Amino acid sequence: MPAKSSFIPMFIMGTLFFIFGFVTWLNGSLIPFLKIVCELNEFEALFVTFAFYISYTVMALPMAYVLEKTGYKDGMALGLGVMAIGALLFIPAAQSAEFIIFLIALFTLGTGLTILQSASNPYIVYLGPVESAAMRISIMGIINKGAGVLAPIVFSALLFLDVGEQDVMSEASREILAQKLIVPYIVMALILVALIVLIKFSSLESLTIKDDKSNSEKSSIFEFPRLILGAIALFFYVGIEVIAGDTIALYAQSIGVESYSTLTSFTMFFMVLGYIAGIVFIPRYLSQKNALIGSALFGILFLLGVVFSLSTSHLLSEILWGWSGVRTLPDTITFVALLGFANALVWPSIWPLALNGLGKHTPKGSALLIMSIAGGALLPLLFGKIAQLVSSMQTAYLLGIVSYAFILYYAVAGHKISSWKNSDKS
Repeated sequence: MPAKSSFIPMFIMGTLFFIFGFVTWLNGSLIPFLKIVCELNEFEALFVTFAFYISYTVMALPMAYVLEKTGYKDGMALGLGVMAIGALLFIPAAQSAEFIIFLIALFTLGTGLTILQSASNPYIVYLGPVESAAMRISIMGIINKGAGVLAPIVFSALLFLDVGEQDVMSEASREILAQKLIVPYIVMALILVALIVLIKFSSLESLTIKDDKSNSEKSSIFEFPRLILGAIALFFYVGIEVIAGDTIALYAQSIGVESYSTLTSFTMFFMVLGYIAGIVFIPRYLSQKNALIGSALFGILFLLGVVFSLSTSHLLSEILWGWSGVRTLPDTITFVALLGFANALVWPSIWPLALNGLGKHTPKGSALLIMSIAGGALLPLLFGKIAQLVSSMQTAYLLGIVSYAFILYYAVAGHKISSWKNSDKS
């Protein structure tokens, strides 16, 4: 666990990770919401994830240079300010019900998150021993995904309270529904401004990354195979993470499940369980490498469950939820939610493996890893197009097996490669 001297930085980071989670996992409920308001098909609705996550790729390197100029503290405040602007852009978007304005607002929110992510993830890695970095990131993950559990519930309660979840609405009803976005996003902007004040007056300090003399001859981040392969693994991971979290409501809507808008919370719930496992077992009982191997294997298993379960079967759901009084879900939906458990430890495990030995190249290496979040923009769109072509969202989930296969390769061999020339392993 972090030392007592790290409590204030961990508290501040925890607050930021809560914001990451709340804003990010609103998308799972926003997708079916905008599908109704803007009259979109499934493929068009998934441009919500594209606009949000492509900002990480477009803005990661510029934000890395901003961080070099501002430092972590001022950079985080700047990122929160950009997010506040993005939240306020939802006002004209809701008033006009124009999908393009919603996408611009989402891109702006993602831009603000880019600088926050660029600063916070390496900060957590180097806040203590690298060997226990996955444990610290898991703590942040619980906070992040805990917010992800709350966000769809709060969103649905505020927006669907009076009108209910309807797939078809009159134009007047759609306008009324769109207007309901205004107050929540004004409140979000005010909270973000309050956090700017917290950051500016906090005792948060920048960490000094020690140079690794053994790699002093390397002049580019592209000379580190474990980093490049790690970025590719993160690309596939973020893609399947977003598919699991942001398409579950859309998939449930397509097969006639009621109260579909809160289902992202189920995926986040299982992610929280996975993060708790990471805190308990890493590094005492489980190495970061083995956690990654287990995550990939579980992911493949659960995907097969998604694709080959009957939508009329409820056995798994009854086993998992029957005691709690929660409504029974089709097993195929429950397997989508279980992907959250498989995904939980992938991000915490890849970051320390990919950044290992980068030394002075760490800031640019971190920016490259942040750019890999583009997987969350591109793979869900590919998922949507496959679902459209085969007329089955259930079959389209097979796309995720490619993601887990590469993650498995990186866990077993990719993270060990230290040279492109002869594939030396360290």
